[in-house]
Amino acid sequence: MFDENTYNEKMVKTFEVFTKELTSLRTGRANAKMLDIIRVDVYGQKMPINQIGTITTPEPRMINIQVWDLNNVALIDSAIKKSELGLNPQIDGQLVRLPIPDLSEERRNEIKKMIKSMGEKSKISIRNIRREANDKLKGLLKSGDISEDDGKKYEKNVQKFTDEHIKKVDDKVLSKEKEIMTI
Repeated sequence: MFDENTYNEKMVKTFEVFTKELTSLRTGRANAKMLDIIRVDVYGQKMPINQIGTITTPEPRMINIQVWDLNNVALIDSAIKKSELGLNPQIDGQLVRLPIPDLSEERRNEIKKMIKSMGEKSKISIRNIRREANDKLKGLLKSGDISEDDGKKYEKNVQKFTDEHIKKVDDKVLSKEKEIMTI
């Protein structure tokens, strides 16, 4: 039997992943989620910063990381410097301060391109899920497990889900671009 909700849920998850990726982009405002993409090599494994220190945003342009183990401060410092965030950590004992500089026009345009690219990848994933659903429907039609009317109905519903999710991605891209370009 064909369950169209399975494919809708896959599309929802794809959108959630896209949204999470967007939160890691630097927008000129301090956001602890920016650090989610950074992994620090500690205790023989790569760990997110929030598992080796407390992250706070005391002011709109500052992120503080209170590192629990003094030995990890230098590791966090180098991981942040190696990341693509373009941040310059300031170390004060076990406290790592990350001042968030204003974004230059050039950097804003780079981020805008990254947002478009992420959105495009997300839409491709959604279309691939639609294709997967349609292939499954064709197989069920060929084997006679579902009627042609049901097949058309399911295909129409899958297309509706696809259109909804692609529109959500486009809307999210536009709102994020607007946020980036707002000084």
